[in-house]
Amino acid sequence: MFLLVNSFSTQQLIKQNQEQDFVSYHDTIPGTTVTFDMVSVPGGTFMMGSEAGEKNHRDDESPQHKVVVDSFWIGKFEVTWDEYELFVFPQLEKENKNVAGVDAVSRPTPPYVDMSFGMGKRGYPAVNMTQYAALMYCKWLWSKTGDFYRLPTEAEWEFACRAGTQTTYSFGNDETQLGDYAWYNKNSKNKYQKVGTKKPNPWGLYDMHGNVAEYTLDQYVSDYYSSSKESTAINPWAAPSTLYPRVARGGAWNSDAANLRSASRMASDPDWKQRDPQSPKSDWWNTDASFAGFRLVRPLKKPTKEQIEKYFATQPKDY
Repeated sequence: MFLLVNSFSTQQLIKQNQEQDFVSYHDTIPGTTVTFDMVSVPGGTFMMGSEAGEKNHRDDESPQHKVVVDSFWIGKFEVTWDEYELFVFPQLEKENKNVAGVDAVSRPTPPYVDMSFGMGKRGYPAVNMTQYAALMYCKWLWSKTGDFYRLPTEAEWEFACRAGTQTTYSFGNDETQLGDYAWYNKNSKNKYQKVGTKKPNPWGLYDMHGNVAEYTLDQYVSDYYSSSKESTAINPWAAPSTLYPRVARGGAWNSDAANLRSASRMASDPDWKQRDPQSPKSDWWNTDASFAGFRLVRPLKKPTKEQIEKYFATQPKDY
């Protein structure tokens, strides 16, 4: 006797096993052939920030302090145009008539120019979106898959980037090795490159240093670490209260070695959309941030549907 289950039930069983065993997984966006990979990161404790003696240390990375984060999955790669444009252009999502598109999720206005600016689409990281747009992509992906995706907190991002190390970079302190692990201003030929074409960090994550800077959930507060200098911070998050600035991490194709360090912090800026001709300027697109993209996180402990809906409803727009 054979037990027949439909593909949705099979997918749900697979996801239940993933959560039970907490393993990395490869998934397909429903109704498409577009896939993405998530790497399991067991929670733990680490020292966040950098010591004053680290080369290129900055004051906003101090004091170095103890942080605990819960377990989560994180994208093996930065989100690519292949994935992101399904969200931007609903007609791409609905090409497969067997799967309904997502309703009641805000989407970007179609860009008036090619937001890759000719640097590449298939297999290349998506850029030039606002942090709000990146969050709404996460909401769309939750609606498509039933799994809660979001941006990483700054602490989660650094924990994943360091991958158990406390050196300047996840591969050590020698910046002359950066070319093996990162696309940056010395080797990028003034453009971003396909994801996953350099060596990964010790946990199998690609482009954590360079290629494109990655949005986090946090407000940028220059002295935020000072609040944790006397105690251990547990799942810290600087919840946004203003439109500017937000934190991006990892450095980019146009960054120097100092800005690719595991502890380095970048603050978003209104200049990232300086050439936007719209009035008011777009909530969705940055015309001058071809260095800024994002990476997904999925927490192991899934919030309730009500908590997720409240989370997305209360997120302020970035721009």
